This record gives sequence, structure tokens and C-alpha cells, in this order.
Amino acid sequence: MTKFEVTILGCGSAMPTTLHNPPSQLIDLHEKLFMIDCGEGTQLQMRKYKSRMSKLHSLFISHLHGDHIFGLPGLLSTLSMLGRTNELNLYAHREIDFLLDPLLGYLGKYISFRINLIPLNPDGDELLFENRSMKVTSFPLKHRIATNGFLFEEKETPRHIIREMIDFYRIPLRQISDIKEGADYITSDGTVIRNEILTLPGNPAKRYAYCSDTAYAPGIIPYIEGVDLLYHEATFAESELVRAGETYHSTARQAAEIARDAGVKKLVIGHFSSRYNELETLLKEAVAVFPDTELADEGKVLPL
Repeated sequence: MTKFEVTILGCGSAMPTTLHNPPSQLIDLHEKLFMIDCGEGTQLQMRKYKSRMSKLHSLFISHLHGDHIFGLPGLLSTLSMLGRTNELNLYAHREIDFLLDPLLGYLGKYISFRINLIPLNPDGDELLFENRSMKVTSFPLKHRIATNGFLFEEKETPRHIIREMIDFYRIPLRQISDIKEGADYITSDGTVIRNEILTLPGNPAKRYAYCSDTAYAPGIIPYIEGVDLLYHEATFAESELVRAGETYHSTARQAAEIARDAGVKKLVIGHFSSRYNELETLLKEAVAVFPDTELADEGKVLPL
């Protein structure tokens, strides 16, 4: 089984506190390390939780509010000091140039790698990255500025060969690949040996959805329906419902309603307002609607 896990580096919100770091996560998927958002202090969190900076493949920035991007200058500078030479893909809204241009001008010839900015589509879903084993898609959220969520998906693996059956029917090696992909085998006398006799199902594909900084938005449900793990912001308790609406954030109950209506398997809530010194109220409000809910916390590792 290949690794697919999420590490929470920060789950606070805009106002700094000593309880939580600003938003950032690492997704370790099929030997590649992806970062979502990069709040202030993110590189220190990577050090603290022993994440290998050299493995970082790409960065995904949900939107351009400071608590999601102020860690970028330090992280990019450190990657250069470590001697990175591989190009780094940065998926973000094109307006991030306001931060990147002066930063790269300041670093100048001393930066050791190329940064490729891939603009996000704020108005619809879009395939961002794909290889043989996985893909990453973005989709629009509902916030005060252009904001995107992200969906990380494994691809279904080929079916597993039953070696004894392959040997029994003396199937040529050149046909094994087609059988893994679901083909039947036809013997020399025309007998059809069904694929189900020759193989077992492949490993089930897992999916992770990240939705941070969004008002209650049922329109996102088609993008996240049935995912194995959903991270959804829960900035406020229900007592602050009016404030949540004014600031285009969600309450814990609203996050749970999205999880319930989307039929997800597990919900993790985060992006907690600095007004909460304890989070049990948020958890109880979410669990009342969607029982399989847990709180995000710095250093928490969520395996899929």
C-alpha cells in the first residue's frame, strides 16, 4: 500500500496566537510531498515535525490573504540556501505577483531554482497536476476574494494477477498487462476465461479534499462528494453565525452539514478563530451533525 497522508502544520486563522500556527498542510502522496498554503512560520513547523524540505514537489495556495502566504518568502529563501535545483511549481492566483516579483528581485541571482507560477481558475474546476498514479484538481470556494479548494486523488490501481491461475492457463507474458487492465483471456480453442477468475480487484483509490476560508457553500458538494477525508474550515461557533456570514467564513455546524450532505467518510475542521481558547464547543457542534469529525491540530498526521 502506497503512502497517502496529511500532516497539519497550522490550523489557526488570521490573528496570530500561541495556540495555533497559521494555515499550512503537507500531503505525502505516492512519494511526492505537496504543500497547501504557507502561513507565517511554516518552514519552522516543517523542521519541528521533521518534514523533508528536499522532497517538496509543489505548492498550492488557496487564496492571497496574509495568513495563507506570509510564510512563502522564508520558505523559498531556505530552499535556495539548501541548494535546491529542481523547478518548483506554485499554483496560486496570478495576483500573487505582488509578493513574488519583489521577492525574486531581492533574491536575484542567488536563488538556485526556477519558480513556475501556474494561475488558478477562480471561477470553475480545473485539473492542475496529473501523473500515472494521481491527480490534483482545484475548484472555487466562496470567500471575500478569489479562493480555491483542492482535491487530491489517487488513480485506481490495476487489478492484481492471481499467479496460480496465470500458470494454470499458461497465459503468455505479453498478455498480462491487458489482463491487469481488465481484459479477459481467450484460449487457443476460443474459450473465454473471465478476468474475475484471473485477477483480484486493485487497491481502492483514496481522495482528500481541502476547503479553507469559505462561507457555507453547498455548491462545492459535487466536487467533494464521497471523499475519504475532508478538511473544512470552521472558524466560528454557531453563536457567531452572523459574524461568519459577514466575513465569508463557516461555523463548525455548517462545515458538518457540508460533510453530511456530501457523504464524505471523515471530516477534520480547522482555521479556528483566535477568540477560542478551547475548541470543544466547535467539536460538539460539528459532531452533533456529522459524528465522524475531529479537530485539526499542529503535528497531527491523518492517514488515508
